Amino acid sequence: MKKKTHKRPSWDEYFLEMARLVAKRSTCLRRSVGAVLVKDKRILATGYNGAPKGLGHCLDIGCLREKLKIPSGQRHELCRALHAEQNALIQASLYGISVRDSTLYSTCQPCVICAKMLINAGINEIVIADGYPDRMAMDFLKQAKIRVRRLMHKK
Repeated sequence: MKKKTHKRPSWDEYFLEMARLVAKRSTCLRRSVGAVLVKDKRILATGYNGAPKGLGHCLDIGCLREKLKIPSGQRHELCRALHAEQNALIQASLYGISVRDSTLYSTCQPCVICAKMLINAGINEIVIADGYPDRMAMDFLKQAKIRVRRLMHKK
């Protein structure tokens, strides 16, 4: 009898696929983003982009940024949603989980606001699926010596 061959995903592929699953909960009309914070191959927290708890979601009430024709990567303050990375950090803090020396897996490169938060939270590596038009974020992460790797999706 022939043994079935089964290719297990690498840890990076596994956690990035988890981030893709988390992104499916996003309520943003422009970009669905998921983030997973991992340490020692254990998930610490997850987050997706959406409105703060108790506030209306863009899915339900519309997107202010779309109405104002604001380009991607600009004027983050004119958005009702929190970013996936922010929600993952907040979730960890709500439950008293330290994220120091952890890795962030995200479906999208962090913006500069999220990059600054991740730097101060002590994240040591970021693995992304897609880029984002924010060069300053990448410059800050490089200066902070946080390794950023882009993992290409294998079908």
